[in-house]
Amino acid sequence: MTSSSSFPGLGSVDIPNDVFLDCPTGLVEYYFADGIFRWSDGLYRIYGYERGEVVPSMDMAMAHIEPADRPRVQAYWDHVSAAGGPSSIYVSIRDRKDRQHKLLYSADYILDGDTPVGVWGVVVDLTTSIHTDRHQLATEAVAASARSRAVIEQAKGILMGRTGIDADKAYDLMSQLSQDTNRKVHAIAQEIVERATGRAGNLTNQPHPLL
Repeated sequence: MTSSSSFPGLGSVDIPNDVFLDCPTGLVEYYFADGIFRWSDGLYRIYGYERGEVVPSMDMAMAHIEPADRPRVQAYWDHVSAAGGPSSIYVSIRDRKDRQHKLLYSADYILDGDTPVGVWGVVVDLTTSIHTDRHQLATEAVAASARSRAVIEQAKGILMGRTGIDADKAYDLMSQLSQDTNRKVHAIAQEIVERATGRAGNLTNQPHPLL
């Protein structure tokens, strides 16, 4: 689904609804004839301002862009102004409170018939989305690690109970088999548990080097 966002000179711009759910979005337009940047309220807010507090300009925007990104942004603007688009770039900025934002700029010509008269763009703040994705990946990694550790501990217990060795020796045996077979310790442990609990299907009756 999409929403229509009205902006002077652009008419109705269709933007997917899910963009607005997690990612603040702003619009910008620039006409070659007057050299004035026009920002939507959403773009002001991305930079930490309200309409009327600042006058948008290239110098003003550049001051917020991370120094390492400034040459790329200038080259991007020069390219879009000269050749149009659509064209996109990822940029890191600091808002007025020095908070970093990860932005996606997508820009193209404003046309009067077939004649380019300016540039318009959509700016999407991906910061929250990126943080959410990273948190989810970290959570999933921790959960996967915990599951892996649980299987290894269970396999160690099985080896200890069947062979009379201690925990360190049980792990050493699995580690050695891991090296010998070029398989992860977790995979070795999983197979030991499955064979011991009868969940290995038609492999259950085949010998295992540690059982």
